[in-house]
Amino acid sequence: VQLVESGGGLVQPGGSPRLSCAASGFTLDYYSINWFRQAPGKDREEISCIMNSDGSTAYVDSVKGRFSLSIDNAKNTVYLQMNSLKPEDTAVYYCAAARVPYGTNCLGNYAYLELWGQGTQVTVSD
Repeated sequence: VQLVESGGGLVQPGGSPRLSCAASGFTLDYYSINWFRQAPGKDREEISCIMNSDGSTAYVDSVKGRFSLSIDNAKNTVYLQMNSLKPEDTAVYYCAAARVPYGTNCLGNYAYLELWGQGTQVTVSD
């Protein structure tokens, strides 16, 4: 049972990489997938989440309008499309699976987090 992130790397400002969070050993049914990031010297922050039950998403203000989430249930994978990247987006990006009760906002409900990925580094620089 694991989550594996991929798609990170060195990106120029304004770039548009797509991160993947692939689940293995379990299905994403009944889960939300939450994305966090941790910049050097800073605390880990939650940035977005998607509920597989209804496809609803939520984003923090710093990424709203630039980042978007989608799920491919056939591949048991969640994608984080990141657009218009800025140097301040540089961080290790993590996905985590949570069983958030239906009707509950998936953002900010840390008590339901069950499984974390290992993280993928995204560096935004010229």
